[in-house]
Amino acid sequence: MSVDLDSVRRIVAADSGLCTVAVVRSDGRPHTSLVNAGVLDHPVSGEPVAAYVTYGPVKLRALRARPATSLHWRAGWKWAAVEGASEIVGPDDPVECVDVPRLLRDVFTACGGTHGDWAEYDRVMAEQRRAAVLVTPVRVLGNF
Repeated sequence: MSVDLDSVRRIVAADSGLCTVAVVRSDGRPHTSLVNAGVLDHPVSGEPVAAYVTYGPVKLRALRARPATSLHWRAGWKWAAVEGASEIVGPDDPVECVDVPRLLRDVFTACGGTHGDWAEYDRVMAEQRRAAVLVTPVRVLGNF
């Protein structure tokens, strides 16, 4: 059963998906950073997920060990948060039948991004070994 992410989609559209992501470090402390994240359908299950692209080794190492994730968006005084488990899809974390370059593009556009040269985008993402992080929501909060 999927969780309704329409409120998150509205907030993403209002501010290019700019949000804070929090994951859990090995000592239990939060590791937070600012990312652009959006909502799209999972490339395998088809269920809606929150997603962002990263290459941060600290975040990826933490997510591999402890997938619990929280994402928080705001636009003006409206806010939404998604809590759930992360799945990494990228060059070091392949998923059968998933085209990683296509998924990275899909995440980018789900955040409101546009690009004039997708071949260049693909080249940079591959060079930086970027990965998509897909968060399957278990709870959505906010004042939407």
